[in-house]
Amino acid sequence: MTVPQQAVYVDSPTEGRNPRTTELDTLPTLEVLRVINAEDRLVPSAVAEALPQLAEAVDLAAEALRQGHRVHYVGAGTSGRLASLDVAELAPTFNAPADWFVAHHAGGTKALRTAVENAEDDAAAGAALLTREAEAGDFVLGLTASGRTPFVLGALSAARRLGAGTGLVSNNPMSARTADVDVVIAVDTGPEAISGSTRMKAGTSQKLVLTAFSTAVMVKLGRTYSNLMVSMRATNAKLRGRTLRILREATGYSLQECAEALTSANGDLKVALVHLLSGADSERAAKALSETNGHVRNALDMLGAAAR
Repeated sequence: MTVPQQAVYVDSPTEGRNPRTTELDTLPTLEVLRVINAEDRLVPSAVAEALPQLAEAVDLAAEALRQGHRVHYVGAGTSGRLASLDVAELAPTFNAPADWFVAHHAGGTKALRTAVENAEDDAAAGAALLTREAEAGDFVLGLTASGRTPFVLGALSAARRLGAGTGLVSNNPMSARTADVDVVIAVDTGPEAISGSTRMKAGTSQKLVLTAFSTAVMVKLGRTYSNLMVSMRATNAKLRGRTLRILREATGYSLQECAEALTSANGDLKVALVHLLSGADSERAAKALSETNGHVRNALDMLGAAAR
């Protein structure tokens, strides 16, 4: 068997043949997994190279939300499914309002479960969707492994015409030279272990990018205190227990004192936290949080408190 000495790129690096995995189908099971794992270990370093551009996207998105606008994700296939997953997890983790982040998937909700043929090739459909859903001041983040998915590029072009901020997450470094967006996050993960199977390294990189992006946006908007999820919704017994644990970790107070503070704050973790850290009563703590858009540290500064 002739083994390529270097990756052969076709339209995008993700479509090329990986010289490190050409014997994959001849290997014992454990070796198959080791080869795949070796490829996976390349992903975090590739994401790290794109962090400056990702930071630009975070700042654009955070400012859009501060101004009362929305963040849109647009993707097809794996990219769209990962975007939908990220949006779904923001409410329970950060109590993010339902209209802050929205995911748009080529082919609609049906395509989240099964492939919808040709949906990703319809640039006009992407443009029409974002023309209806976005507005000036929003931030639209497109995701496409190849950097050239028509549905995504059509949506981004329409968003740009509307006056929205735009960003593109791509696994094709060439897209940084050609994309007409405000910021390109190009994550060069190279050819996949299985040529063209972008649910592998490309998908893993997009999951890392999306998780970091949305988490950083939430941090910038004060949805955390230190590294604690102080904006979470306590919707079940597990999360109610976590709320008490977070309050104890953040303040050093006893379980009983934290439970009493939560009761006084009508179950609002942030109000209870500011109350315990500042010494202000729950009403004053709630008022300070309201006046600082929910930022715990800013509310503490307003009340003249030194966080523990």
